[in-house]
Amino acid sequence: METYKRSQFKANCVPEVFVQDNYSHSERGVLRGLHYQIHPRAQAKLVGVMQGEIYDVAVDIRLGSPTYGKCIDRVLSSQNHHMLYIPMGFAHGFYVLSSEADVVYKVTDEYAPEFEQGILWNDPVLGIDWPIQSQSPILSKSDAQLPFLSKAHNNFVY
Repeated sequence: METYKRSQFKANCVPEVFVQDNYSHSERGVLRGLHYQIHPRAQAKLVGVMQGEIYDVAVDIRLGSPTYGKCIDRVLSSQNHHMLYIPMGFAHGFYVLSSEADVVYKVTDEYAPEFEQGILWNDPVLGIDWPIQSQSPILSKSDAQLPFLSKAHNNFVY
């Protein structure tokens, strides 16, 4: 199976050059995000699942965008082989639906922790309908302390 062919993605309006591949292993109930990197180290992402199933979310955080604060979501799995392209100016997060999930994603700039930002997963303004299967998701300490969108540092302009 080809998981990525630059010429095919470019022909379908994904012109970016990806410079780093990332891997994340999580168990059922883990919620990661919502993450992004600001300029000058902003990243577009191409997300897929090698094993398991996730509920994947992207949020438009471009100031002045007609879809600012709106979300798109998809179930990505090793069964459906779907991928989600996330342009710069969007925050990204996912929730693990299966017993385990191996998530892989390509990014257009290298990880730069000093430019990493995020938004709290349950910001009521976003209204994300997470398919939470327990009382509350499993969050990292840093993800649990992220701000709401209205307080998040963001330098993306539509």
